[in-house]
Parts: sequence; C-alpha cells; structure tokens
Amino acid sequence: MRFMLTKCQLVVKLVSGRLSVHGSSGVRKMCSAVKSSDNCDKLQLPSYLTLHGQWSQDDRQQFLAGMTVLPDFITEEEEQSLLQEIEPYLKRMRYEFDHWDDAIHGYRETERKHWYPANRAIFDRVKEVAFRGETLPYIHVLDLAKQGVIKPHVDSVRYCGTTIAGISLLSDSVMRLVRTNDEEQTNAEYRQIFASNRDDKYWSDVLLARRSLYIMKDTARYKFTHEILAGDDSIFQDRKVDKDRRISIICRNDP
Repeated sequence: MRFMLTKCQLVVKLVSGRLSVHGSSGVRKMCSAVKSSDNCDKLQLPSYLTLHGQWSQDDRQQFLAGMTVLPDFITEEEEQSLLQEIEPYLKRMRYEFDHWDDAIHGYRETERKHWYPANRAIFDRVKEVAFRGETLPYIHVLDLAKQGVIKPHVDSVRYCGTTIAGISLLSDSVMRLVRTNDEEQTNAEYRQIFASNRDDKYWSDVLLARRSLYIMKDTARYKFTHEILAGDDSIFQDRKVDKDRRISIICRNDP
C-alpha cells in the first residue's frame, strides 16, 4: 500500500535503560473468544491484545511472535518534542477523505528524513528494539482525524519490508488484525472478510496506547489484514476506547 501504513516471546531491551521487556513478563491470563471451544483459557497473552475465534496453535504462536506493543515507549516530554517538530508541517495540509484504493479516510501524511537531534535519538531507540538491520531513511508521519478510519488492508511488499514499527501520539486506538488465507485478494475483498462468515474467522484486537510503540512483523505483517477501528467501534476488553485525533510515526525497513 503506497501510503505505507501502515503490528511472544520477545526479548528486547532499550539502550536507554528505561524499559526492558523479557519474554512473557508483563503478561496476564486473558482470553476473549467468540466460541466457548477456543481452548485458550490457559493461554498467557500480553495485556495489550485479545484473541477471538478458532486459532491454530501455529498461527497463534507466529502471530504473538510478530505483534508486540511496548507501552510508554516515549515520555510525555518526548511526545511534545515530536509534536513540536511535525505540527507546523501538518497544519499546512488538509485532511483527505479520498484515497487511491479507498483504504483510509480522514488523514494527512508526510515523510521526514531529517529530525532534530533529540527526536532522532528516539528513532535510534526504535531501530535498536524493532529492526535487525537498517531502516529506510524516510520516516512516515500519518495524522488520522478523530473521525478518520483505516480500513482493512495488507501492506504491499513493494513499499515495506518485513517489519513496521509505529509510535502512537495524542490518542489511544484499537488495531484489528484478521487472518486472511488468500494473498492475492484485493483490498476490496479483504474488507469483506470480517463482515461475512464471522464464525469461520479468527482475529486479534490490539490496544495501541498513547505513547506506545507497536512492532508488527512477519506473519502478523503479511498474513493478517490490519485496520484502525472507528471511534464508535473502538472497544477493547468490553471497554470503550476514546479515540481522538491520532498521529503515528512509522519506521520501516527495506522491501
């Protein structure tokens, strides 16, 4: 997808020493399912995601290995520093409600290569945590209006590599990832997956908290559609999530 949106047992440690995540620490028992036969009542899941439907063991393991959220990855002061740099540029742009493949409504976006030193240090931390090698030089800034939505899609391999890492600013939101079986489907077909035959589907809802970093790679990246739910649909663990204007700053690696 051209606008580059755009998601275990992961061992990460920030050089700054402010955050460390080892294996399944910080997770708790939780299973939200649409069928009583899901057999995931004993599954240890991170607190930032729920699983719904009938998951195979392999898909579940691969998905959890590829979808990570690090809460409070940046401080309030760092969030303000990022906003101070990007807001002057965003304010010159209008929100758009037409996209070439109808994937996103109510957005404006830009790319930046050069950042203030303090903000560049944040992206160095992202690179340390999320990527095995070099990241693309341009960092994508996506501003989604309060009424904006990102519809289900799978990012094109032509524009994005195996990993996407995004910092969420200004607002919490809910990302939904739905398993797709056909890599050749069009985006229009993807958007019918969840609406029809829901009993045959399985999916995950992921809470992207303000100032968190999400890391989406491998199976979670290519085998699942992902979307940002509209405000009225933003519910996580039976709790309404007050989605407001949201800015995501997204780093990627080479295709």
